[in-house]
Parts: sequence; structure tokens; C-alpha cells
Amino acid sequence: MEYRRVGASGLKVSAISVGGWITFGGTIGDETAGQILRAAIDGGVNFIDLADVYAMGEAEKTVGRFLPEYKRSELVVSSKVFGKMSDDPNDRGLSRKHIFESIDRSLRNLGTDYLDIYFCHRADPETPLEETIAAMDDLVHQGKILYWGTSVWSPETLEAAHELAGERRLVAPIVEQPLYNLTDRGIERDVIPTAKRLGMGLTVWSPLAGGLLTGKYDDGIPKGSRADTSEWLDAERIEKNRERLRRFSQIAEGMGARPGQLALAWILQNDAITCVLTGATSPAHIASNLKAVELELGDDVNAELAELFPA
Repeated sequence: MEYRRVGASGLKVSAISVGGWITFGGTIGDETAGQILRAAIDGGVNFIDLADVYAMGEAEKTVGRFLPEYKRSELVVSSKVFGKMSDDPNDRGLSRKHIFESIDRSLRNLGTDYLDIYFCHRADPETPLEETIAAMDDLVHQGKILYWGTSVWSPETLEAAHELAGERRLVAPIVEQPLYNLTDRGIERDVIPTAKRLGMGLTVWSPLAGGLLTGKYDDGIPKGSRADTSEWLDAERIEKNRERLRRFSQIAEGMGARPGQLALAWILQNDAITCVLTGATSPAHIASNLKAVELELGDDVNAELAELFPA
């Protein structure tokens, strides 16, 4: 496994991480989740990425039942705050009230005293940015979180956050978590340059484009697949990309790799990326994903991919 620094901080995380969106506490049970987490950690993964809204807290609880099997200090555990957790008007967003109450709930769910990284899951236009930053700074000084980050924040908001933190001598975010894969390369224009300039790491989600880049949909939509059961991937998008997805699978096959491994390796060759956030429904998925770290892409492959998936 390769370990990378999170931006300009001293924290290091595995280039491949395991996350609990949709799966933990949702589509898979505790036994399978435990098998997945053991396979990941035994394979060198040290970063587990969660959010309070994943299965409305059940993903955190699932991981919390598993954490005692390992030494807590050897793992980097994150969660997120922002999403609506109940009908209470204050049980959402990035106000001081919601942040302080949410961190305690997440820590109880996980059965741990602290989070390594606490992400603001989205920007909150209804809360002053300084209020959010000050709350995160307080949590760092209280020892409930070690670092904080952002997810899907605009470059302008990231710039403003660092400027405010500098002016008020508050702890600034060390990492942004955006969407990034071969079919969605928008962050290359402004988020990546901004993160580099600010010394922030990038832990990217949906690196396989919701399964599009795994080869699963090259010949249609299998029954029971995400596209068949979830709103996150639709038939129209699959059909629109069908030909280039097949070509992508052929490129991977020519390298002796699986499409998903090539998709992850393509992201990881970018030194601005700290890690890719991956999900899994079985230990076999973890084993396959981990091989991406060892996959090297030559100039010819990169040229083909650039033509197939232009920025």
C-alpha cells in the first residue's frame, strides 16, 4: 500500500480508502461489512470514510461495532456533518449548534473519543462561514477532532475559509472531498489548482462513476445492479456512454487489468490526489481495488484515455 500526506499536514492516509456510503448499515449487514473492513485493513488501508447521513447513523454504528478489533491509533476515521438528520430545523447545516450536537452523536455511534477528520459535507449558505470555522477550531482544541475538511465546496469558498482562518488564527481545513473520475473531470479546472495553492489534500469520491467504469454495464443493466435499484445511476447515462465504456474495458484488458483498477490507477497517478474513496459489497471488491496501486499507466494508455474521456 502507498501512503500519502493529506495536503501540507503531517497526516498520512492510504491511497485507497474504504467508505460506507449506501453499503454499511444499508445494503449489507454487519457480517459482510466486517469482512470488507478486515480485508481492507489487512491489505494496508488505514482510512475509513463515513458520514452521519449514511443510513442515518447506521453506517457509523456498523463501523463502531467493528473498531475494537483494531488499535484505534492505527486507523484514520472520518465522518461528516451537514445533512438533515431529523425534522428539527436545527438538526442540519453547519451552525455551531448542529456541529456540536452532531459530533457527539457521531462519536457515540462510533464508540470512539475522537475523529481524525471531520468533514463539512457541503457548504451552508445559511450560516456565516466564520461561525462554521470557529466551531471546527473549537472541536480541534477540545480534542474531539484532529483535523477538519470540506466536501464539494467551491474554490471561492475554500479561498474564503483559509483567508478567514488566517485572519482570526483559527484552524483551517486540510482536505477537500470532491467528485472526480474519468467521466467527471470538472475539478481539474479550478478545484485542484486551488487545493494545491492552499495546501489542501484531495480525497475523491465516486472514482468508478457509480460503477460505470467497472465494465459491469458494457452490455446492459444487470438485474440487481446499482443502475437497476438506485437513483444515482440511470439507464440514459449508461446508454450515452456505452461505446466508450466498452473501449475503456478493452484498454484495461490489454493491460491485463480490470476496468475498475484502471479507473482508480488513472486518478492515483495525479500527485494532487491524496486518495480515492472506494465502496465495496464483498471482500473480493477490496482485493481487486487494492491492485490499482500497483498499476502503472504508460504514455500510450494515458493518451488513449485523454481522447476517450476529454477534460
